Amino acid sequence: MDLFALIAERPLLLDGGLGRALMERGFAAGECPEEWNASHPAEVEDIHRSFFAAGSDIVNTNTFGGTAMRLEAHGLSARAVELNETGARLATGVRDREFPGRWVAGDIGPCGQMVRPMGSAEPDALRATFTEQARALVAGGVDLLNVETMFDLSEATIAVEAAVAEAAGRPVLASMAFKPAAKGYRTMMGVTPEAAVAALKDAGAALVGCNCEISAEPMTALVPILAELGGGLTYAQPNAGQPRLEAGETVYAETPERFAAVVSTFPALGAGIVGGCCGTPPASIAALAAALGR
Repeated sequence: MDLFALIAERPLLLDGGLGRALMERGFAAGECPEEWNASHPAEVEDIHRSFFAAGSDIVNTNTFGGTAMRLEAHGLSARAVELNETGARLATGVRDREFPGRWVAGDIGPCGQMVRPMGSAEPDALRATFTEQARALVAGGVDLLNVETMFDLSEATIAVEAAVAEAAGRPVLASMAFKPAAKGYRTMMGVTPEAAVAALKDAGAALVGCNCEISAEPMTALVPILAELGGGLTYAQPNAGQPRLEAGETVYAETPERFAAVVSTFPALGAGIVGGCCGTPPASIAALAAALGR
């Protein structure tokens, strides 16, 4: 996959909120999303199908919490390789059968533990758990790896290094979750865009971007900052508005039309890949595809 050649032709579209899509199909609080790759494969396939059909060039595997370290909370750490390989094969299977010419990103999220000295996790243990996940995703046939929703730069750097080592030449994307702060954008651990881009590019990330935490409007000012720091290119996935509780359910109220109107401006600001994060349904990706002239 020649990522930069593809971006030179047109902006690429990622998918949207997999968590919301799982809940719409019956996923309950306390369940393990990655376990659905084994127990509910048809539903997971249908999620990938819905985003491909909406216009996504790239879909993420259902493996965001797929490190053995994070799966331990569900008593599933011993199944990390199985659940990641299965998740990759579900996405690539839908792609191969129904949407040839598209791509699948192996999704890698935080391990759920803080690195020393902020927490108790040892760097070598993090490297081992991210290496295992990345290796399983590559074995499952993904076209690239997407390290996303990171807050701690130490963890993000280790994850990117592990992914690059296992990627066998595949592109590795890396994004952190920033919010507006008194002195510019920061992650909740205080990481600046400048520090993130420098460290993650040095670790081998092809693109460094932003996702989660904020909606499209506040992300608009962040995109050109990351693009300039990254040599002219970044990628971005905002949430579909800010979540609120209604009758005990989390609701994201931003309309597909509003989401598309804002996010469709991101490519002109330096985002070579755009999509949605929490709460973003296929309808919003379809609206974004239309707004970009697909």
